[in-house]
Amino acid sequence: MDNSSGVGVLDKAALVLSALESGPATLAGLVGATGLARPTAHRLAVALEHHRLVARDMQGRFILGPRLAELAAAAGEDRLLATAGPVLTHLRDVTGESAQLYRRQGDMRICVAAAERLSGLRDTVPVGSTLTMKAGSSAQILLAWEEPERLHRGLQGARFTATALSGVRRRGWAQSIGEREPGVASVSAPVRGPSNRVVAAVSVSGPIERLTRHPGRMHAQAVIDAAMRLSEALRRSG
Repeated sequence: MDNSSGVGVLDKAALVLSALESGPATLAGLVGATGLARPTAHRLAVALEHHRLVARDMQGRFILGPRLAELAAAAGEDRLLATAGPVLTHLRDVTGESAQLYRRQGDMRICVAAAERLSGLRDTVPVGSTLTMKAGSSAQILLAWEEPERLHRGLQGARFTATALSGVRRRGWAQSIGEREPGVASVSAPVRGPSNRVVAAVSVSGPIERLTRHPGRMHAQAVIDAAMRLSEALRRSG
């Protein structure tokens, strides 16, 4: 076998994935493309399917699985974080409010970058903070474009509704007023990876006294612009 790593089962799994790169394949098609014995090709494809590296289409043919897209998105995270610093700093300077970048991690969201206000009350969320997906404008953003089943599951026990998320998708930004924490308002917009999938949320947050009860009117455009700059950086790395 060419390009052997010395770990036979991995080499064969790589053959299966490479064969699917050109499109859907039946088991017979996999056998023909890889040169593997039929039982081996079947066993590997089913095992890869278990790990979501392989999936099936409507005709039952093997295709590349959703986990690969998730891994590709994670691979873009370094570019995302490298770009996030100056973008969040600019957003903070333009709005006068603390700026954050969130990514979803299972049933929570994590603050992966932030720019604090330089003076006065510092109400930013520290980098590394893990927050709920059930409340807050960035949680709305990270949930709004999910697959229907995952979206429905995410709405259970949430402080926002399906109707609210429909509005988020239509506008392209979200706001919250005292939703996660009393007295705090925020505005968020989606960061999209090369496949147009939402991979992160950019936010500004601060006291309702400053952001008012309509924070989107004040800051939605600035937050959308920041999210677009980050999305563009990810597209260049994709």
